[in-house]
Amino acid sequence: MILFKKATDLSKWLYAHQAKGNSIGFAPTMGALHNGHISLIEQSKKADTITVSSIFVNPTQFNDSKDFEKYPITLEKDITMLEAAGCDVLLLPSVKEMYPDGLKAKIYYDLGYLETVLDGKFRPGHYQGVCMVVQRLLEIVKPDNLYLGQKDYQQCMVITRLIQLMKQDDKIKVKICPTLREANGLAMSSRNMRLKDDERKTATTIFRCLSMIKDNLKEGNLAALKKKAVRMLEEAGFRVDYVEIADANKLSLLTDWDGEQKTVALVAAFMNKVRLIDNLLLN
Repeated sequence: MILFKKATDLSKWLYAHQAKGNSIGFAPTMGALHNGHISLIEQSKKADTITVSSIFVNPTQFNDSKDFEKYPITLEKDITMLEAAGCDVLLLPSVKEMYPDGLKAKIYYDLGYLETVLDGKFRPGHYQGVCMVVQRLLEIVKPDNLYLGQKDYQQCMVITRLIQLMKQDDKIKVKICPTLREANGLAMSSRNMRLKDDERKTATTIFRCLSMIKDNLKEGNLAALKKKAVRMLEEAGFRVDYVEIADANKLSLLTDWDGEQKTVALVAAFMNKVRLIDNLLLN
């Protein structure tokens, strides 16, 4: 695996390979890797000539500075995992390399409805920061395929929208890969590293909650089902930001279900100071 710290060096290296007709797959990360990240690398290895990953903890997407300070850093382990998975290239940039003109936003990204609901509502400014860093990464790597995890369902939709705003949707294909889970159902997440053993056990309530929604989804009003899900989480000790059922394609929140519309259930809740998110396609 080749490690690059300079964007221009990586861009030149990749350009030479793309000029030969080689396809580029890209899986951006913030490090603290787990098997969910590695599954993205594996998908790229199957489809692309060259697989690129990046590790960069992006300061502009944290609306809570304490959350940024506590984000787990496991760089040596991450590099070992990427090498073992057969990743070809790793971009490991500094903040100055990613933001040569400073952290202040130069562009406002028109994300429309996506920025008004769920994490867009509860983490103001978060998706603007995501778009800032992803645009920069895409301009450096210029991938043919971009690999993202379904666990960040709303973020996948935001990044798809970003690529449309960049007018790159005819060049960059977004590949959304299934959420990987622990044997107990807990969605793999870098933030899980901040959970104590007893908290990890309790955190499985999120998946049980989503499964309960799926098992009890019926045509008609959804208020009682969502209320039951919130109660499950609160009784387990969570502080709930949201439990919602939404259109799987548009993410519009549903109060009633017609029995046919493709839906997804989404949860965000705090286990003490650690905020966890998860989702489950319902039908």
